[in-house]
Parts: sequence; C-alpha cells; structure tokens
Amino acid sequence: MFRENLCNFRIYLANCIVNQVPSHGFRLMFYRRIMQFNIGKGSAVHLACRFDAKSNFTMGRHSVLNRGCRIDTRGGVRVGENVSVSEDVVILTASHDPQSSSFAGRHAEVTVDDYAWIGTRAMLLPGVHVGRGAVVAAGSVVTRNVAPMMIVAGTPAREIGRRHCELKYHIDYRRSWH
Repeated sequence: MFRENLCNFRIYLANCIVNQVPSHGFRLMFYRRIMQFNIGKGSAVHLACRFDAKSNFTMGRHSVLNRGCRIDTRGGVRVGENVSVSEDVVILTASHDPQSSSFAGRHAEVTVDDYAWIGTRAMLLPGVHVGRGAVVAAGSVVTRNVAPMMIVAGTPAREIGRRHCELKYHIDYRRSWH
C-alpha cells in the first residue's frame, strides 16, 4: 500500500507541480531521477506534459515533447532520436477489452522511430509503431502502424504521401525556461 501511494504521489508531483516549473533543467532532472525516464542528451520535455506512470519511457537524443502532451507510459513508450512530438499530442498505451465481462485492461507499447514528426493534437493508440521519418498530420488518430517515410492524415490516419528527402537534421528545440 505504501509503495503504491508513493508511486501515485510521484505521478501527482510530475503532473501537477513539476510540469509547471519553468526550469527545463529541473524538469529533466525530476523525470530522469524520480520518474526513472531514459531521456537522451539534447532532448526536451516542454511545460505542461503529463505522464500516466513512472518508468517505461525512453526518448533518444535531440528529440522534443512540446507543450501539453499526454504520454501514457503504462504499456511503454519508445521515442527515437530527432523526433518532434508537437503540442497537445496524446500517446496511449492502455485501454480496456470491450469483450471482457470484468472490464479487463490491456497494454501495448507505442514506438516512434528516428526522425518521425507527430503533428499537433494527433493521437497514437496502443500498440502502434510509427516508422523512421514518418509524418503524422495534425489531428490524426493513428490506429495502425505507419511505414517509414509515410505521411498520414485523418481519423483513422491513412496514407496521403511520402517523404522523399534524406533525413540528417538534429532537432535542437530546447530553451532553458520553457
């Protein structure tokens, strides 16, 4: 019971206090040490991001979670390098089995590969894999895997194009007080 309460208190601190602290360095320290997130060098977690559980979150180097994202880490979230997750994105890893008489929960990891770009207010559902360099348009709901370099949009997200460029940029969208 004590351990569960301690875990819930950490999540409360992360989502109600720490995510409002304007010092990026302080937030990263809290997420790495207290929440046990693996966040790569040069990466950023902007203000007002919320998490559903401690641990089970990995983000590679030079990636960014922009303001107001909700990340459900219960089933595990892996974000690669040089990934841009725009404002208000929701990544879900848990849901309930609608055929279960006991409302049983289920979890599935979400993976976002290197150089992917997730547009504002997009939603990634449990178990999806967004491939290297893929783009998810703003407001899209991703219910299936997205192939590398594919551009998807809509609800549910469908292919609308492909990226044809060589991706070799480094995202550096981090401010000390943001």
